[in-house]
Amino acid sequence: MMRLSVCLLALALVLPASAPLWLEAADAAPPKATTAAKNAKNPGAAKTPEAPAAAPSGIETEARAAYIVDFRTGAVLLDKNSDERIPPASMSKMMTYYTVFSYLKEGKATLEDMLPVSEKAWRTQGSKMFVPLGGRVKIEDLLRGVIIQSGNDACIVLAEGLAGSEQAFVDEMNKKAQEIGLTGSHFTNVTGLPDPDHYMTARDLANLAKHIITDYPEFYKFESERDFTYNGIKQGNRNPLLYKDFGADGLKTGHTDEAGYCLTASAVRDNRRIIMVLAGLPSMKARATESERLIEWAFREFGGYALYKTGDTVDDAEVWLGATAKVPLTVSSDAVVTIPRRSRKDMKVTAVYDRPIKAPIAQGQPVGKLVVTVPGQTQTEFPLVAANSVERLGAMGRVGAALSYLVFGGKR
Repeated sequence: MMRLSVCLLALALVLPASAPLWLEAADAAPPKATTAAKNAKNPGAAKTPEAPAAAPSGIETEARAAYIVDFRTGAVLLDKNSDERIPPASMSKMMTYYTVFSYLKEGKATLEDMLPVSEKAWRTQGSKMFVPLGGRVKIEDLLRGVIIQSGNDACIVLAEGLAGSEQAFVDEMNKKAQEIGLTGSHFTNVTGLPDPDHYMTARDLANLAKHIITDYPEFYKFESERDFTYNGIKQGNRNPLLYKDFGADGLKTGHTDEAGYCLTASAVRDNRRIIMVLAGLPSMKARATESERLIEWAFREFGGYALYKTGDTVDDAEVWLGATAKVPLTVSSDAVVTIPRRSRKDMKVTAVYDRPIKAPIAQGQPVGKLVVTVPGQTQTEFPLVAANSVERLGAMGRVGAALSYLVFGGKR
């Protein structure tokens, strides 16, 4: 049969009328095989980013809702009722100042702008910045009054001064919440004061924290300040982790009788950032001790392991009918996983793609996936792409390649 194929192919070379049929036959790829090859570059020895893993069991918390996530990879380290609607109390002020940050970045306002204090703002109950009735306050001071002092009055001044009314500002908050994917949240005020239609989820709070850090790094500096003095009154930041050596640098506490004691926090160690949300704790002391315990657990029990940087060669794939016999494969973004440290030795990394890859191949073209498996964790995948472009062989080259395949098989 092979001899017949070779003879027919040779005949095609001298019969031009038959050439289109033979070129079409030469274009067809041979039967494909799936490559599932272990990482040839010892991925565990690399150092870079990450991707989501399943939330493991093994630690309990008295918080009504808890959510801990690795900032860079999105790996969920702890999940307790993360999608349950909760009263966020003052943690929802993060959405208030996220919206203010957008005004600043878009040039609609500046930190130096002065905003008037209405009687409504002055009379607002709960935690206060103690803004003066009829006075004017700089936006920068108002932001510190919200972030550090949790001032309800400062929130009202910002809303009225920037949008004309609290309701108009709340409408903007809800719009922005949808834009950034806060699907389990709805706001009815800028303060977080109790309202049955004012709610968030722990997952949304973590997502919002990530957006604050990522979208407005120039304003995130306010989060780590431990105290602020305004109108002769010094008030400390209510975030208990800022006073410990935990690498904490934000974000926001909250408390009402309905919500309990709450905290959305962020901490960084060894270039790893963890975001934690706790809600429904019974006391201020419980909030301090539980947040400390869980942040410590997250950093101690989980590690970030870089497998490949963008541009690193994961594998060299065979090419069918290409100007070169092989093309290097790489990841489209740094491949990093967050997994329990004790599971590191059981991690398996596999490159999965169909081979050979048919030319032409464009640089960056998706061709497969890098699969990371760890016992007890959700499988993580990263797209594999061609690191280089490979041109298709010319007509005679394709015929020659087909002949070579018929005679010698897949070896080139």
